[in-house]
Formats: sequence, structure tokens, C-alpha cells
Amino acid sequence: MNEPTPAPAAPSPVVLDVWCELQCPDCRSALADLDALRARYGDRLEIRLRHFPLEKHKHAFAGAQAAEEAFAQGQGWPFVAAVLHRVEDFTAAGEPFLVETAGELGLDAEEFDTALIDGRHILTVDADQAEGKALGVKGTPTYEIGGTLLDGSKTQEGLRERIEEIADGLLAD
Repeated sequence: MNEPTPAPAAPSPVVLDVWCELQCPDCRSALADLDALRARYGDRLEIRLRHFPLEKHKHAFAGAQAAEEAFAQGQGWPFVAAVLHRVEDFTAAGEPFLVETAGELGLDAEEFDTALIDGRHILTVDADQAEGKALGVKGTPTYEIGGTLLDGSKTQEGLRERIEEIADGLLAD
């Protein structure tokens, strides 16, 4: 008796880690590149937000925790984009802005407020920051794809093209 041949497994997506923080205007600039990469690669490229709160930004650690709560509620990237598009408002208002933005997106704002108080996402944020430091991340945004670290904290010129070049090579394997 012949066994049916199993369908080939779908290839794993290439992973692009993006070290970012929500008070960083340069991270806001990176959103257009991330949107272009999503449009080009679809589900063949998994873009993961990694937290790297910078000491110079007073509310960055709270922003990272809020982003994690948004991912837990299923709206991580829309929340991240909404906060980054209004980074000056976030810088001026701090944590209340995060809760307000969550509510505007239809997320459970009370749960956001509670998450910021109880610190349920602190370990994730700390782990991301520690891993970033171990890899040599110095600022935001910084990308890691296929073992290559690309620092966009000084300039983002040419980075999307470099990411595409690496992704194309990894997807061709």
C-alpha cells in the first residue's frame, strides 16, 4: 500500500528584528521602510519588534511595556505606529498618552493602565534590551537579519535596500 506523500512544509519566514523605542523620531521614519518590506515580502518576512529603551527618553520604558500589552491584545504594530506618528505628543504627555492611544484604537485602555502599573511586561522589555546590548545595538532603530546587524540610529539611508538584499539571499536558499 502506498502512503500519500506529505505536502512539503512551508518555508520558514526570514526574521527581521527591529530594535526600536517609541520616543524615537528615527523609529518613526523607519515605519515607511517596514511598510515597504511588508508589502514586498508578505508572510515570507517576519518583522519582530524588539525593545531598546534609550536612557535619554524618559517614557521609553513605559512605551515598550505598552507596546507589549498592545501585542498581547492583538494590535501591536497598529499601536506602535500610532504612538510613533505622534512621538512629540507621547514625549509631552507620557504614560497617559499611551492609555489614551490604546483606547482610540479600541483596545482595553483599563488593561493598559493596569499593565503599566503591575509591570507584567517588564521581563520581556529587559530581555530584549539585554539581547540588543549583547549583539552590539547602540541606538534605534537597529535591524538584525540573517546574523547581520544594521545600525539606523545615525542614518537610515540605504538600509532598506541592504535588508532586501540580505532577505533575497536568505529566501533564495
